[in-house]
Amino acid sequence: MMYYLITQSAQEVMRPENSPARSIGEYLEQTSQNGLTNTISIYSQRGETAAQLRLYYMNDEALTIWRKMGHTPEVRDTMKRPARKAELCFGVPFSE
Repeated sequence: MMYYLITQSAQEVMRPENSPARSIGEYLEQTSQNGLTNTISIYSQRGETAAQLRLYYMNDEALTIWRKMGHTPEVRDTMKRPARKAELCFGVPFSE
């Protein structure tokens, strides 16, 4: 499993629909795909600049759904696991 690092600016963070923890759950419910919740793993971490205020670590399934929802995130990096300081914000925890 790979995690993809996605960043959001201060402007993006201010719009509720840009919060994966909030909007992915609503999307899955509206599209009758609630079962996918068990395959999604999203972690978040506070960034250090206004340009990268929020960091998200999304697994493959989460990133695929996020894109289907019309978001066009720029993947900044890929890694085997989310950063240790990041906290689970939606889905299932990381496990090897």
